[in-house]
Amino acid sequence: MAQSDPVKSVGVELQAYPTGIILGVRADFSVSEHIALNGRLGYNLARRRDLGEHDDERGGGFGGSFGSRYFFKQDFQGFFIGVRVDLWAMEIDWTTTVSDPETTGVTNITVLQPLIAGGYAFVLPSGNWVITPKISLGYEINLKTKGEAVGEGAISLIGVSVCRRF
Repeated sequence: MAQSDPVKSVGVELQAYPTGIILGVRADFSVSEHIALNGRLGYNLARRRDLGEHDDERGGGFGGSFGSRYFFKQDFQGFFIGVRVDLWAMEIDWTTTVSDPETTGVTNITVLQPLIAGGYAFVLPSGNWVITPKISLGYEINLKTKGEAVGEGAISLIGVSVCRRF
């Protein structure tokens, strides 16, 4: 597909990571024969259990993403690699049970999450729908913390999107 005939798509996305899931709506737009830009708005639901700074951390919040993908084929299907950055505004409820009495609290965080990704875009025979499984690796950085420190660090995600092409 030439740049004069750009591919556009809109759809839904689900990503899972060891301590949560992300649900979102996404849009893609090709800018060259191999490169597409994408954006997402979504909700990040975290259930960190005892993998954060406290014995139990759970919560969630809204956010968005902006990224770019390089497709090895010119028709925006098949294998791709990409980069993306997410920004989340989250509220985390936490509990520390090793203290007596048990301590609880709420922390509000703004999370920056730079990621690299790889996947495969399956275009269905009609040419109008694409299913895209992917794997992402990155790092969660708590940019702003209001309350006690909560978990951050390396993150790996697996996900799939289903989009309608126009």
